[in-house]
Amino acid sequence: MVENNISIRELAKLFFKLGVIGFGGPAAHIAMMQDEVVTKRRWLTDQHFLDLMGATNLIPGPNSTEMAIHIGREKGGWKGLIVAGLCFIIPAVFITGIFAWLYKKYGQLPEIQPFVYGIKPAIIAIILGAIFPLAKKSFKSVELIFLAILVLIGAFCNINEIYLMFGAGFLALTLTYIRSPKSHDIHSFVPLALVPFGSTSILAASNTKLFWIFLKIGSILYGSGYVLFAFLDAELVSTGILSRQQLIDAIAVGQFTPGPVFSSVTFIGYQINGWAGAVISTVAIFLPSFVFVAILNPLVKKMRNSHLFSTFLDAVNVASVALIVAICIEMGRDTISDWRTILIAIVSIIFAFGYRKLNSAFIVVGGAVFGWMLSMV
Repeated sequence: MVENNISIRELAKLFFKLGVIGFGGPAAHIAMMQDEVVTKRRWLTDQHFLDLMGATNLIPGPNSTEMAIHIGREKGGWKGLIVAGLCFIIPAVFITGIFAWLYKKYGQLPEIQPFVYGIKPAIIAIILGAIFPLAKKSFKSVELIFLAILVLIGAFCNINEIYLMFGAGFLALTLTYIRSPKSHDIHSFVPLALVPFGSTSILAASNTKLFWIFLKIGSILYGSGYVLFAFLDAELVSTGILSRQQLIDAIAVGQFTPGPVFSSVTFIGYQINGWAGAVISTVAIFLPSFVFVAILNPLVKKMRNSHLFSTFLDAVNVASVALIVAICIEMGRDTISDWRTILIAIVSIIFAFGYRKLNSAFIVVGGAVFGWMLSMV
């Protein structure tokens, strides 16, 4: 039974908690959200969660942040949209701001690698535990399983994920039309993406220009956090506003802090123009996500009720699952490299699958402590 009446306070508490413990990037964040809002609290059904997850992949911006905003809109209306999004973002921004201040003051980042060492294998277990029920729900037919395999292969061939998403959707529509051409009238389908703005010529790093740089990036950026850093390199490093070492350190901060990786922008803004630069840069890069979700959210149910759009959404859903599996495999390759990380991963998987009601925060903290202990062996 799905619970409908959710207070704003409950939404705030949940997404603030997820913002604090959300290590591991978007795939891990979405896995934690699925565990909380579908498995534990029953705020959404698996299918509804999948539809929202698919919808976030159709628009630019940070997927996990947009997922939080979607859930807030579904359960708390316009207030929920704002509160869920802000509560998910603020912890990461606050922690990143502290690191930015320390970096500016002392010229280096604190050493926390032993704890991150154990968190990463634990995150893989959390993702696998959450994606398993979503995969079972999304693989509704042999055709969809075939599409998922194609997307997985495409991901390993380094094909851009947005091409894989829309490609899967349009291929499913084409197959549906071929099977019964007379029963469907396919109208033009325009993805919710913005045409990239022209490149910005930057003469000085004023706060106004910082705002427009990060607003532009937040409005057109599809893909992972690494794509974000490619944009930042082009916009800031190549123009002399930021040094490449500062960008590398910003990437490091994004990797070992919880919450959305876009919070790295807080670090960058602080290095350029202090606290004013940090606030303005952060607001600018996250603002488009709130706007896009506000526009898209009412359309998700209409898409599900339309046969053609439902077909498209089902294909996007299986593509989303396949991409998360691909991310998980890549994380495993990079992370599980010795007997210690193998042991942490196995123990975490046992807890993730064997104790479904266990809060994912305990797995994250357990992985961190276990990693720290094993690093001394």
